[in-house]
Amino acid sequence: MKSEGRKKIGILTSGGDAPGMNAAIRAVVRTAMAHDIQVFGIKRGYEGLIAADIREMSAKDVSDIIYRGGTILRTARCEEMMTEEGPAKAAQVCKILALNALVVIGGDGSLAGAAKLAKHGVNVIGIPASIDLDLNCSEYTIGFDTAINTGMDAINKIRDTSSSHERCSLVEVMGRDCGQIALWCAMAGGAEEVMIPEHREIDANMVKRLVVENRGKGKRHNLILIADGLVNTEQLSRDIERLTGIESRSTILGHLQRGGAPTAADRMHASMMGHRAVELFVEGGENRVVIMKNNKYDDMDIFEALTIEKPYDHRLYEIIKILSI
Repeated sequence: MKSEGRKKIGILTSGGDAPGMNAAIRAVVRTAMAHDIQVFGIKRGYEGLIAADIREMSAKDVSDIIYRGGTILRTARCEEMMTEEGPAKAAQVCKILALNALVVIGGDGSLAGAAKLAKHGVNVIGIPASIDLDLNCSEYTIGFDTAINTGMDAINKIRDTSSSHERCSLVEVMGRDCGQIALWCAMAGGAEEVMIPEHREIDANMVKRLVVENRGKGKRHNLILIADGLVNTEQLSRDIERLTGIESRSTILGHLQRGGAPTAADRMHASMMGHRAVELFVEGGENRVVIMKNNKYDDMDIFEALTIEKPYDHRLYEIIKILSI
């Protein structure tokens, strides 16, 4: 993977988009230029890499993007990377372009794809970007702060009408197999209950009983947070109203949480992580992931990063329940 003359790195964004990806792209491109390194932007993630949809980037290409959501490089989920042939094809493109490293910005699936490329001789540097905060190797992932603030803005508005009409409001947020968005939104929104994949003993029947009990305690409205994929939120809302007589409404935020201008926190962390990714390459780092550990920027081996398991901590849920009394 060595080349004559100037060093060359590629950069791609993969998987689900996350607010702050553009800030990371900007930081990678400009830090690389400060070190006289050529940067090649790869469109549509691994799909674009396999198809060689690649062009050199300049400082002008990343002007006025730090405040924009989404990703200027666009993104896609590449099924071909799940096969044996896909990573080999992608690695061959990196070799033909004589890339000295590939910076991959994305979540767990994206970093798993990067690890496959590493096995084919590509030097990869990962940057964790996921609104779900579902990478166990890092305390922070790009996009999470914006996602929960978008959720909070919606919840604040829902609360206004919920309290006015004395309703039960069910709000479904994103998160897939990780309940961090739901937990944070429940805590910050003052929710009475939260349903997350890590806490499956909280089921629909328990939620129905809770709403009835809270009305008996004098609570005039309820807010229930639900991580997507756990239950049919709209059906649960109808069931609550039918069984309890309490007017209920469901709101599914969906991909609303993926978009929008990144918060200051996401812009800051994305910029620092993008800068650190290039610095790691300059220092001779190979197959690393930039992470946040103990509230500091750090890095670790990509293969080790993908094996880390973090047990679910019940404390946040327990505090949410205490504060909902």
